[in-house]
Amino acid sequence: MSNCKTHKTCINEALKKAETICNEKGVKLTKLRQTVLKLIWKSHNYVKAYDLLDELKKIDDSAKPPTIYRSLDFLIENGFIHKIQSLNAYVGCSHPQEHKECYFLICDSCQNIEECCSEQINKVVISTTGKNHFELNQVTLEISGTCQDCTN
Repeated sequence: MSNCKTHKTCINEALKKAETICNEKGVKLTKLRQTVLKLIWKSHNYVKAYDLLDELKKIDDSAKPPTIYRSLDFLIENGFIHKIQSLNAYVGCSHPQEHKECYFLICDSCQNIEECCSEQINKVVISTTGKNHFELNQVTLEISGTCQDCTN
């Protein structure tokens, strides 16, 4: 599903964007947060927190669950990753700080996740919440199915 040709480029771009945004916001992208971000970007598939912990323990055997969850919270809060609610898993964000129009296509076969954006979907959500006098906090739209690569 992903158009990535050289995955190392994706990882490097994600880290550069994260560093730039953190510098602009005046927050720290610590070595641990960088490592967790790299681990998430290792593939375009989702990753679960305890899988991240297992990977992190290979680097630092003192890593504990709170270590991962604090880093994940920071990365989500700053727009560098998304939590895929239906899978209780995480995926890297290719365009941090631009999430209002995004949704996810999740392949049930290969577990690849594609982040997509649509102004039209955003307009429908805003219209629907407005008509219902509902104050919008967050929208998570996840569509599961089979990607083109897996159907061929």
